[in-house]
Amino acid sequence: MRIIRDYRYVAPEDRGATVAIGNFDGVHLGHRSVIELAQKARPDAPLGVMTFEPHPRSYFAPGAPPFRLMNAAARAHRLTKLGVERLYELNFNAALAGLTPEAFARDIIANGLGLVNVVVGADFRFGKDRAGGAEDLIRFGEELGFGVTIAPLLEQSDNVVSSTAIRTALTEGRPRDAAAMLGHWHRIEGTVVSGEQRGRELGYPTANISLEGLHQPAFGVYAVLVDVLDGPHMGQYHGAASLGIHPMFGIDVPNVEPHIFDFSGDLYGAHVSVALVEYLRPEQAFDGLDPLIQQIEADCTRARTILASL
Repeated sequence: MRIIRDYRYVAPEDRGATVAIGNFDGVHLGHRSVIELAQKARPDAPLGVMTFEPHPRSYFAPGAPPFRLMNAAARAHRLTKLGVERLYELNFNAALAGLTPEAFARDIIANGLGLVNVVVGADFRFGKDRAGGAEDLIRFGEELGFGVTIAPLLEQSDNVVSSTAIRTALTEGRPRDAAAMLGHWHRIEGTVVSGEQRGRELGYPTANISLEGLHQPAFGVYAVLVDVLDGPHMGQYHGAASLGIHPMFGIDVPNVEPHIFDFSGDLYGAHVSVALVEYLRPEQAFDGLDPLIQQIEADCTRARTILASL
């Protein structure tokens, strides 16, 4: 998959795609249905996705609490798995935010990227002040020569599948419900960085991964699947992870620290993806290290049982 970030400088081979437009945070089942419609609408054209970085919500409200389900690298990784050939990850800045709906359609979709077809959700809004809607896009497409397909909102068990609903499930410690809407396990991806090495001292070494910029699931302990995406230890492993601020040790910066079962090796600097499978218990402080170690052992035993049944 090729990533294009500036609509003003596009190689000829990256024009002429059929594209699904949106933020695609989480790449959930609703997003996948929009991508599938794009492919069906023009199977003769390269399949693409148009999204924006930073997320427009971050641009307009930089002080808002973290809300993203995945960072840009994780999103690109997931879209590649879905067969997307072109990712138009456009720089969201003042110039782009100030485009009128007509200018967005003309300067970006038609002239800049030369798209042959676009697919958007029924609730799609675009242009300055979110002034344009799906019907406006259809009209502009007729005038400028690109096709437009409107994707209906995907419903599941009488609820619309949305990033908001997924965030709620994760906040409430329901990763399996989140996975049902995502179509895959919710994953936290990042580079393993050096930590306090307390897990190693307790006999349960962990990999330290930041949650910076991401929505924070319920703090606590999870059964997890861990994918090491590069380096000499590439592969998938089972484990148990502590996610949160670790009150036992007074840490106040949230992170996720998976302990990988039966693993020996150095993961510092490796790119790792942690899938939340089941919420085991909330965070808690213990009266000494012995009770903590006993609880970690119980958590790992329970996680092994859960993951063995997948």
